[in-house]
This record gives sequence, structure tokens and C-alpha cells, in this order.
Amino acid sequence: MPSSRRAILRHILSGICTKMNRTKSVPTDVMETPLNRCLNTFDIALLGIGHMVGAGIYVLTGTVAKEMAGPGIILSFILAGFISMLAALCYAEFGTRVPKAGSAYVYTYISMGEFWAFVIGWNILLEHMLGAASVARAWSGYVDSMLGGWIGNTTLELTGGIHEPGLAQYPDVLAFLVCIVYAAALAGGVKATAGFNSLLTLVNIAVMILVISVGFWYADGKNWSEAEGGFLPYGVGESSPVRPPVSTPLWASSR
Repeated sequence: MPSSRRAILRHILSGICTKMNRTKSVPTDVMETPLNRCLNTFDIALLGIGHMVGAGIYVLTGTVAKEMAGPGIILSFILAGFISMLAALCYAEFGTRVPKAGSAYVYTYISMGEFWAFVIGWNILLEHMLGAASVARAWSGYVDSMLGGWIGNTTLELTGGIHEPGLAQYPDVLAFLVCIVYAAALAGGVKATAGFNSLLTLVNIAVMILVISVGFWYADGKNWSEAEGGFLPYGVGESSPVRPPVSTPLWASSR
């Protein structure tokens, strides 16, 4: 009897493992799709650039330079860019082999199995939600800063503030409205969304070129060597630069 129970249990577990790891075969008609092909190379390129160069690079660069890496932030961004390039090469290979909609979910389903694709799919959803929230908060923070903190102070007076650890001081209504505006833009269709994204991305690139140009004009090499602590004021190693600041620039380069 015990042996038969073990056999039944083994059979059940084997079936579960088989179902969890069953993969999806690559379709033979990979170039056929029921979706309309309405994006050109220019739209796709700007979609990729817009995803890489977002609000994070404006919000986090100063914090990393001041509190984590100092002038060595240049090395942090170089390492973050190299890591991002490796991920981009993986996506490029998968996209070439499996030119189907679904991104990492489909790639994981084909290469690893159904359960892992299920996990990746929900992680992608969580990633997009966190990314949208962080970008909306960045928008809100910049607008509030330009208005001299009027939005934050007014909201605090009306709501009394939030005093829970891990939460903001007040409900960010402006960030919520930014999310609503983006949702309305997405509801307009892929082509309209791509046009809206292209406009914002071109403005973003122009601003970055302006900042870089002005930075080169006013740059002073003495700030790299004569600053307190030198080029790497926090050192190089496990508990300080350049390694720890890499994760923050990596997030900045993707948001």
C-alpha cells in the first residue's frame, strides 16, 4: 500500500512538473499576424529610445553623484550601459528568432516553459505599473518644484498628510492625473500613441543635447581631481562605489 501511494504521488508530481515546464513550439508562420502593422522604423526606434531615456535620468543622476559615486558616476553609467547592452542583445536575438508579439512572456514560454512564462508575464505587468508610477511621480515633483512647492503644501493643508512609513507625505493627485492623461493617449490607438511618444522623445533628446552641450562649455576638470575625496570619493569595492551605484543608473536608464 505505501509503495502504491508513493507511485501515485510520484505520478501526480511528475504530471505537475510536466505541465509547468511544457514549452510552446515556434510557429511556422512567424511573419503572419492578425495585428495591423502600423509602425514604421522611425516610430519603433523612438519607442525604444523613449523607453531607455525617461524621467529617471533627470531624477536620480544628481542623487547618485552626490550621495553614492561622486564624479565616478561616469563609470557607474558606463557599467549600467554595458549591462543594458547585454540585455538588449538578448532581446534582439529572441526578437529575430521569434518575431511575435508578447516580448519576454513569449520568449520564456518557448525556451523555458509555461510556469516560468506565467511568472515573467506578471512580473512584466508589475514592472510597467511601477515604471508608470515612478515617471508620474517625477513629473509631479518637477511641476511642484517649478511652482515653489504650492501643490504639495496645498495638498498637505487639505489632507493633513500621511504619516505611514514607506508612503509619501501626501496623496499625489497630479501624478494620478498624469497617469490618466497617459491612459487616454494609449486609448487613442497605437499610431496616435506612437506619434505622441515620438514628440515627447524628440523633446527629451533635444533637452539632453542642450544639457550636455552647456555642461561641456562650463565643465571644469578640476572638479574631478581637486574635489574632496577625488574622482572616487567613496572608494571602489563591495561597500561603496563603483559597484553599488550601478543599480540606480541602470534604473535611471530604463525609466
